[in-house]
Amino acid sequence: MSRDNGMDRRRLLKLAGLSAAGLGLTAAGCGAGSGSGGTVTIRHSWWGADDRAKKVQQCVALFEKKHPKIKVKTDFQQYADFWKKFNTQAAGGNPPDVIQNAVTFLRKYEAKNVLLDLAPQAEKGNLGLDGFRAGLEKFAEIDGKLLGVPVGSNSMALVIDEDAFEKAGVTPKLGWTWDEWYAGLEKIRSTQKLAGDSGPHGVMYLYDMVLRQNGKAFFTEDGMGFSEAELLPYWTEALARVKDGVYADPKKIEQIKPALALAKGLSAGEFNWDNFSVRYGAEGKGRYGLAPVPSTDGKRTGQYLGSLMLSGTARTKHPAEVATFIGFMTQDPEVARIMGYDRGVPATTAQFEAYQPADAPDKAIAAYETEIADAGVLEPITPHPAGADVIEAAFLRIGTDLSLGRASPQDSVKQFFSEAETALASN
Repeated sequence: MSRDNGMDRRRLLKLAGLSAAGLGLTAAGCGAGSGSGGTVTIRHSWWGADDRAKKVQQCVALFEKKHPKIKVKTDFQQYADFWKKFNTQAAGGNPPDVIQNAVTFLRKYEAKNVLLDLAPQAEKGNLGLDGFRAGLEKFAEIDGKLLGVPVGSNSMALVIDEDAFEKAGVTPKLGWTWDEWYAGLEKIRSTQKLAGDSGPHGVMYLYDMVLRQNGKAFFTEDGMGFSEAELLPYWTEALARVKDGVYADPKKIEQIKPALALAKGLSAGEFNWDNFSVRYGAEGKGRYGLAPVPSTDGKRTGQYLGSLMLSGTARTKHPAEVATFIGFMTQDPEVARIMGYDRGVPATTAQFEAYQPADAPDKAIAAYETEIADAGVLEPITPHPAGADVIEAAFLRIGTDLSLGRASPQDSVKQFFSEAETALASN
């Protein structure tokens, strides 16, 4: 498990160099109109919890103070609701000017001509691309277009209730295997009367790592990278663990959503992006830590660095102002001091150097990413074809229904591949 034992900040700057990585639309939208007094109003939308929303609002207030001629109207939703709303807005011709984005969505919306190519704005000097950590400025380049600018880096981790693990005598460590992890979950269940994990079977990015550990991947550049024969035993085993109580009660998890199961004491651990540890501390009362991802052979974890980004929409009426706002959010040192590691370790050197982690969650994120970088486990990100966002949502929904006993593993696997094939064919 990663501990707060300090870090070499210069060394962490090299993290992204190990992996330069990290979701039906018919019309692009238009931006907001100009305000009174010669001001321009743009709209910015993102997903996340209340804590992220408060921080973004602080950044927006600072931006408006420094750029009094540009006003920013804001909106945020939970992850799934965000994309539903964005799709509706874009199809209706009125999406936000700036959105939070992720690699899973780039090819989909590029194919629909929804995203703004930011390269011309960079050439005009409206968007600075200097000082990004080890090439992260190219993270969102697709077919010669710059479709987004990264705001941070993160990686998958096992988030744990440290007290529960310690009381059970379970010590996660680099190089531990899935068998050792599962034995630890059984020990937690028997000694703490607590489910060892929230149930990882619906987490696409975790299954991607499991596949990568075995020389495959969830996606190829244009399709699926695995078969029904590989998913069936994975989901069959997951359902058995739910019934055995090793994984948390899915019905209770559904009842507390959108809260996190681990934060609400329903399990001792769950797999998530490392920067989510900030949210656990905000939602829960426990002592949470980041533990290494188990592997098949004790060596290859299949991990990579991911990144949230900011993208403009193609029909915005104010591309220069959009670029100015994105540049501010990715370069201004004060933004880093406000956001911390909420969206990952800052992508630019200026912001990275500006934020000195002081609290335990942020120190743990820095230590964790340093640890996995030093271990040499980071690899290039898996390509995501158009339709990946629909497939990710299907994997989560069908995996959840499986855990709730609504369908057998066999039927769940067939349904997933049927929906995946449809999603790929329609993009």
